[in-house]
Formats: sequence, structure tokens, C-alpha cells
Amino acid sequence: MKPSSAATEPFWRTTPLEAMDAEQWESLCDGCGRCCLVKLQDEDTGHLYATDIGCRLFDAGSCRCRDYPNRSVAVPDCITLTPQEVRTLPWLPPTCAYRLVAEGRDLSWWHPLVSGDPETVVAAGISVRDRVFANEDEVPEEEVAERIVAWPLRWPRGARDRAAK
Repeated sequence: MKPSSAATEPFWRTTPLEAMDAEQWESLCDGCGRCCLVKLQDEDTGHLYATDIGCRLFDAGSCRCRDYPNRSVAVPDCITLTPQEVRTLPWLPPTCAYRLVAEGRDLSWWHPLVSGDPETVVAAGISVRDRVFANEDEVPEEEVAERIVAWPLRWPRGARDRAAK
């Protein structure tokens, strides 16, 4: 008996975000750290700007939160992603797996669920590892605007149309 194609398809292609279990949902995060960078919004235009400054809980070496279970308590403006949030947040990076799946797109070759290796996120230039200037508690508020960078809101050249390895 031939297995159905749905049984051989990865969960992110067959399961809507709303129907994913906690393990599936969490595994979509590629660990890039882009969403953990401080963002600024122009009050007049609404334009968003990314910085190379990490959240106070962000560990720039591992690209993970130092207190993930309690992040929303420790950092009140930390947003816990939900399917609804994923579909409405304008600052999610274009490389974000949650965003890609919500848009009906597939995961990229470098995503750990595709490659089987969390280091492909670094190799593809997606990760913020070695690109974070400091955590937000280390940068005076009046200097944050000086740390605006464009790369967190863009696709890196080496990550875009490369075939899966």
C-alpha cells in the first residue's frame, strides 16, 4: 500500500499555524535572533527601522533568549508570537519561518527543519550571531537611533535562491 502524500509532507506544508502543536510551533523558529533586535518606528510616517541592538534578555552568542519561559514578564513589550500576530506584525523579518508559512511559502534550504543543521542559519547569513552591537541596557537611549541598520529586514544574498543541500 502506498503512503499518502500528506504523510510524507513536512508538517509546515500540511498544518495551518493555528493547528500546530507547541512542539511544531516552537520548531518553526530558526533561532536567527532577528526578531529580538530593537526596532524603532517613526511616529510621523510609521516606517520601521531595525537596529543591531539586542533585547536585554538576548544572548548574542547562542541567539536565544536567556529566560524564554518568563520573557514577557521580564520584558513587558516582548511579543509572544501567535498565528494572528504573525499575520499582522510588520516587523517580522522576511526570512522568518512563521511569516513564510503564514504566507503559504515553504521554508528555505537553510532552515534547521530542512537542513537538519542549526548552523546553516549562520552559514546563510540569516543569524544575527556576531552582528549584535550590544544589548539594550548597554546603550543609552539617546544613542539607539545611531545603531539603525538595514540588514535585519532584508534577505541576505547567499540565502535567497540557493538549492537545498
